[in-house]
Amino acid sequence: MTLVFIRHFIANLLIFEQMKVELITPEGNVFAGDASRVNLPGIDGLFEVLNNHAPLISALKAGPVKVTTQNKVKIINITGGFAEVLRNKVVILAESAKEL
Repeated sequence: MTLVFIRHFIANLLIFEQMKVELITPEGNVFAGDASRVNLPGIDGLFEVLNNHAPLISALKAGPVKVTTQNKVKIINITGGFAEVLRNKVVILAESAKEL
């Protein structure tokens, strides 16, 4: 019982820690703000970025980007691009994007 409580407590702490997220297209900035997690459509499969993630650069394929803030999930369809994760900031450069 105690182990379940500790896991639940840690999972809830991770949800509320925030990182900066920017989604940019040639037309302009689509999203800029804080998020607790970001799900991305990598060319080799979906992946998730949480607060304090290790640095990475990844190519992205067409698909949904899910940005989870403290009170809601934004879903933005992109047609491909690149993502960079560095120093608790996620920058997504997309060919085009449309918020659902």
